[in-house]
Amino acid sequence: MQIGSYTLKNKLIVAPMAGVTDRPFRQLCKRMGAAMAVSEMVSSNSLLYGSEKTRRRACHDGEVKPVSVQIAGADPVMMAQAARHNADQGAEIIDINMGCPAKKICNVMAGSALLKDENLVSRILDAVVQAVDIPVTLKIRTGWDTQHKNAITVARIAESAGIQALAIHGRTRACAYRGQAEYDTIAAVKTSIRIPIIANGDITTPEKARAVLEYTGADAVMIGRAAQGKPWIFRETDHYLTTGSFLPPPEVAEIQRVLIDHLYELYHFYGEYSGVRIARKHISWYTRGLAGSAAFRHAMNRLATVEEQLAATQQFFAELADQGRTLTYIDEEVIEA
Repeated sequence: MQIGSYTLKNKLIVAPMAGVTDRPFRQLCKRMGAAMAVSEMVSSNSLLYGSEKTRRRACHDGEVKPVSVQIAGADPVMMAQAARHNADQGAEIIDINMGCPAKKICNVMAGSALLKDENLVSRILDAVVQAVDIPVTLKIRTGWDTQHKNAITVARIAESAGIQALAIHGRTRACAYRGQAEYDTIAAVKTSIRIPIIANGDITTPEKARAVLEYTGADAVMIGRAAQGKPWIFRETDHYLTTGSFLPPPEVAEIQRVLIDHLYELYHFYGEYSGVRIARKHISWYTRGLAGSAAFRHAMNRLATVEEQLAATQQFFAELADQGRTLTYIDEEVIEA
């Protein structure tokens, strides 16, 4: 798949997720086989450029190319400024968020709320594309609600504006993350425009990735929540798409190594105080569905230092390793949620 001058190594992209796709997570997913990872969104509000959170989100030191940064906002001028700012900070692709269903984003007419105003969509896309000399991509939903699905219209606007690739989540804004994603709209968009299409929504297994690619004709798939605590899904999916066969599940020892390395990167990136607290949700994701994990997670939330967190994690996985070389999940539904 091609985005501007960048040729992706496969059809797998990490979805942007607020509070999740920071640099350590993006780098981990790329090491595990993802071709590209889109950053968590950065506000277009220029007053936030100086905040510690924004500076951290704009840090791409050592990141595997291409570096894709997502921006969010509702004002064309400010969105153009945000695009230039992030390009100056090392972004190689600018992604525009018109897919976030969160109320705090939609209440300021950003994210998927923009789908209500096609004229504003056009002005924002034109402004951002003209503001930078790097590729600009767009992420949308199928529409505002099930009675107002305008993804095809928005896709045509995007193509006319010079957008280089379009990611579509197979739900409306009103659906949030409830129910099942639908792929008919994505397939319809694919036949309506010529730019690359990335299918997103409920892609939780290698088999589902292949089924969605075949059904929609999309050029790539975007995986989000299924990668939380399971970054090897990219390696497994790439292998399956390439060979039609399944990789063996990762062994406990490898998962322990991956998680511990991830924790160290979080501590380094955020510092001990924030790093320990941010690490808790990742530890929870890595261990969900495992026997004894509920008590482990409850205890983990009371630990406040790097040393305590690492020791508890090492001990938990040592106990798992004594039970077998691979993990045994007591509730597979938890893993796919």
